[in-house]
Amino acid sequence: MYSQDDLNSAVAAGAISAEAANALRSHVAAQRDAVPADAEHFRLITGFNDIFVSIGAVIMLIAMAAIGDAIWSNNHAPSPASGVLVAGTAWMLAEFFTAKRRMALPSIILLLAFVGGVFVGLLGLAIAVLGEGANNKETLVSLVVAGSGLVTAGAAWLHWKHFMVPITIAAGTAAIAGTVIALIMAIVGPNSANAKTVALTLVFLVGLAVFGLAMRWDMSDTARSTRRSDVAFWLHLLAAPMIAHPIFALIGVTEGQNIGVGAAVAVLGVYVVFGLVALAVDRRALLVSALAYVLVALTFLFREFGAVELNFALTALVIGSALLTLSALWTPIRRAVVTTLPGDMRGRLPATA
Repeated sequence: MYSQDDLNSAVAAGAISAEAANALRSHVAAQRDAVPADAEHFRLITGFNDIFVSIGAVIMLIAMAAIGDAIWSNNHAPSPASGVLVAGTAWMLAEFFTAKRRMALPSIILLLAFVGGVFVGLLGLAIAVLGEGANNKETLVSLVVAGSGLVTAGAAWLHWKHFMVPITIAAGTAAIAGTVIALIMAIVGPNSANAKTVALTLVFLVGLAVFGLAMRWDMSDTARSTRRSDVAFWLHLLAAPMIAHPIFALIGVTEGQNIGVGAAVAVLGVYVVFGLVALAVDRRALLVSALAYVLVALTFLFREFGAVELNFALTALVIGSALLTLSALWTPIRRAVVTTLPGDMRGRLPATA
């Protein structure tokens, strides 16, 4: 299997012409009865060797974390030594498996390990310096988390400049988002009466900002033939739960099974809106992130209308059928949605034919 980046690399190296690469993309699209963008390609596994290397990398990273914990045990707080060893090991492994071998799955795991190691190391070091009393000072902890997130975002930027792994932008954005939320929550106060509502609102607003950033990357590559499309994919994957969870939490879906008929109908209505947005921008992350809430809502509705024994089966049947139908008819349905949008907006979105 060859990715879009592989085709672009072959064109740049002169192995094939740009016309031949485009003809190959068109041929594959015609066979699948869909434009290339609709498939939402991204590199994850190019062969079983990716899985083999990933298993080895995870085992080594776990070993480094255990060694670091033995070197510097920080009671119940994160061990700074573990963070440093994990981040350093992840960077060194990436020099070979990412920079030279360009292996997708190991590169993703090593990037996440590097960013996570930096964050854990900084957090553990800050708590160790401030002392055990810092665990009981919520505002101080929020400031420590914010500072650690900001430095982690800088580390992610350095990783991006060196290795150019598409998920890195999403990881750095998540660190910045966490920094902003932690700083504002430090001002509001984690124990204030409306802290939960404020936190959910912040997550939702930050999620919209991340979605806007994802769209900027998407609009720079409407053909989805470069690495920019992969960057946008991970940003959409980050933004989707940040948008979906606060909405459904405020509706009351996360409080329990008895959400009420009105809330259940509201969940379905929100999901329809999510579906229209997903079709317009040609990204499925919003639909996937909201699935659990829709399952809860439909299960409640079927139970309310008498289908007690089969409520889960009927819910699974309806959701499964809807998703498969949408997948099979994604291109024509999306074309119908996009044609209703203004012309200048259509020009910024991926092609529909």
